[in-house]
Amino acid sequence: MLSGVTADSERSTTGAEPELRLVLCAVDEPLAAAWHEIADHREGLAVHRGSVLDLRIDAAVSPANSYGWMRGGIDAVYAAAFPEVEGQVRSAVLAYHGGELPVGEALLVPTGVPNPIWLISSPTMRQPGEQLPADTVHPYLAARAVLRLWASAILENGTPVRHVVHSIAMPGMGTGIGGVAPELCARQVAAAWDEVFAPVDQR
Repeated sequence: MLSGVTADSERSTTGAEPELRLVLCAVDEPLAAAWHEIADHREGLAVHRGSVLDLRIDAAVSPANSYGWMRGGIDAVYAAAFPEVEGQVRSAVLAYHGGELPVGEALLVPTGVPNPIWLISSPTMRQPGEQLPADTVHPYLAARAVLRLWASAILENGTPVRHVVHSIAMPGMGTGIGGVAPELCARQVAAAWDEVFAPVDQR
């Protein structure tokens, strides 16, 4: 089974062309408005007002904690919808990262259901339930890890992740339990997108 795919956080993806459709999801208006501010002029980004689970997508992003526990916020929703996924995340964190996946790293595991078939776990906090400071850069680090994994990671059978994952749904990164302001989250996700995918001459 293809599981526990992880990407090297130091690997450069400069000049990569986005082939995916990143759907930024929000169940409340402040985050939806913040998402529109960054998505409306960036090709490859879209906004969905509603749950990640409404969509037909290849992968969903889990703004997790470093230990892979999925007991609160959107992670609890995922764990209920995908009963096998917490075990997959915890096993991959143990196998590939010694039991703790740092903020700024991400891994890909199967959900055990047809839609979405994959989950990308990318911590926005180290400890479950952690409140993030007002000046946190964790949404940027977590979003960048997701995008770098898509751009450069390889499945165990040698297939690039980007060849099997064409659409990703991303909820607010740290905007729930972490308490990150929607505008700050959106700006940092935009910065991550531009770093990974913007042509060199536009930086």
